[in-house]
Amino acid sequence: MTKTSEPIVFFGSGPVAAKSLELLHEWATIEAVITKPQPAHHKEPFPVLALAEKLGIKTFTPNSKAELSALFASRPVTSRVGVVIDYGFIINQDVIDYFPLGIVNSHFSLLPEWRGADPITFAILSGQAKTGVSLMLIVEKMDEGPLLAQAPYDLPKDITTPQLTDDLIDISNESLKAVLPSYLNSEITPAPQIAVTMAADKEPTYSRKLTKADSVLDFTKPAGQLEREIRAFIEWPKSRTTLAGREVVITKAHVADSLGLATGTVKVSDKNLAIQCQDSSLVIDALKPAGKGEMTAQAFLAGYGKDL
Repeated sequence: MTKTSEPIVFFGSGPVAAKSLELLHEWATIEAVITKPQPAHHKEPFPVLALAEKLGIKTFTPNSKAELSALFASRPVTSRVGVVIDYGFIINQDVIDYFPLGIVNSHFSLLPEWRGADPITFAILSGQAKTGVSLMLIVEKMDEGPLLAQAPYDLPKDITTPQLTDDLIDISNESLKAVLPSYLNSEITPAPQIAVTMAADKEPTYSRKLTKADSVLDFTKPAGQLEREIRAFIEWPKSRTTLAGREVVITKAHVADSLGLATGTVKVSDKNLAIQCQDSSLVIDALKPAGKGEMTAQAFLAGYGKDL
């Protein structure tokens, strides 16, 4: 594949950044990678650092916004544009202004929907039918920059966060491949988010960072909401409760009719394990007891059902 003739600078640190960089390197000329340094307590190589070394790309590892500004004050690169995906630092205006064409962020939602730290998880939690990828120019305010393009994605009803992440990484790469050369050639003009968004509701919504407290299943909520939490939190923070006196992580469930019982009541029938929620019931399909591997609800009942 012929690579772009004009180089870019890539900003990214996390696993999403690593996969994005791998795909980007297939078709784009990357002058340099800007990523977080590996903390001393991390024994395994950071994915972006390891990949950049493997690909032989010049790499810089500023450890703060101040260090990032100091790096660019030394004029380390000549590219006209940067691309940022899953970086982890807020980029100061002086660094944005360093690039004549700014820094393009691939954000995994249809902005202004789900600005903030975790748009993928919140798309699943909300129960919405559509999400996508937005290419925007970053500004000092979080996720408020003008758009270059958006690519929609119809959400399957059973999708989990890892599956959605993988799909959006691919969509992001295809969008960048189509849009970035045109932007470099002055064929695309950035436009305000509200003017061009594909989001059904043009009022901004905001995601947040999850905490361990989000992992506790609250059966006073609707069963449909809990089922979405299980899919959204499958990697972290997971979805925890106590069954048969044991802490378990629920890994798969579906919604069924109300049991007609008090909220939080567990019912076993026909080898099914169901829990009454606010409006209906949550049927557990698979789970992981503490210290054990994932198992079906039937296998759990065979081992622990006598304690329910």
